[in-house]
Amino acid sequence: MFNFSGAWPALVTPFTTEDQVNVVVLRELVEYLIDKGIGGFYVCGGTGEGLFMSPGERKVVTETVVDQVNGRVPVIAHIGSMIVDDAVQLAAHAQQVGVAGISSVIPPMFQQSESLYAYFARVGAAAPEVPLLTYIFGGPTDAVALMRKLMAIPTVAGAKYTGPNMYEFREIVGLREENWSIFSGMDEQCIYAAMQGACGNIGSTLNYIPGIYREMHSSYQEGNIAKGHELQVRANQVTGVLFSFGFFGALKEVMRMLGFDCGKPRLPQLPFAEEKRDALRSELEVIDFFTVAEM
Repeated sequence: MFNFSGAWPALVTPFTTEDQVNVVVLRELVEYLIDKGIGGFYVCGGTGEGLFMSPGERKVVTETVVDQVNGRVPVIAHIGSMIVDDAVQLAAHAQQVGVAGISSVIPPMFQQSESLYAYFARVGAAAPEVPLLTYIFGGPTDAVALMRKLMAIPTVAGAKYTGPNMYEFREIVGLREENWSIFSGMDEQCIYAAMQGACGNIGSTLNYIPGIYREMHSSYQEGNIAKGHELQVRANQVTGVLFSFGFFGALKEVMRMLGFDCGKPRLPQLPFAEEKRDALRSELEVIDFFTVAEM
């Protein structure tokens, strides 16, 4: 079994001008990020626009990434869907092509713990040979109680927790000692989540500044929390700039600046306004973004 640790990009999905999955750019991006020392890939999640793609498109992305990675780092496929049969189909496919794990967002229309348990039990049964991680992003207010309930499902092995509540995060980390991987999903909290026992972090900004998060983890492991905090503040400067321009559109624009034409995001995400390109680049240069991107 892979060791789930380190800095993981929530991999962006490149699209062509015809709005098809751009397999060529996807393979190039995988190579680029592996060379940056990432810990693994999380594909077809929120950043990867999995919920805005057909099951067939999601299968293409998963197959392409697993093939390009060729066993060098683990790959977790997000298979979550409001259509349970689609999630089941994607889970079985992900296991078949050789992922190290599967993950699913908490379906937004499922609020009762009994219905969520039934959903995750069915998804887990479709891929019984790989660990299942929940993706906690909003939804039920008592995430600890939900995770405690889901632990009864044999394949549930942790979570991607995207939220700022470090107390709640730590409570989830402490639910089990073995075979338990809790990723931080909020990039702005990476070093603080590490201090609470995160196995690693999965995030959007790791597509373009993965090295600074790699160094955060190294700093924490070396006991140099002060350096880790400095790196976090610097990374958050970049995040703040992108938020000011509309994060998702700006994300794809920044990838273009780095040499990866990822196309436009799919609705309801909005594309980047081309007339703002010079302004975005100027603000990124002020905070020395391109030096950080080279790390």
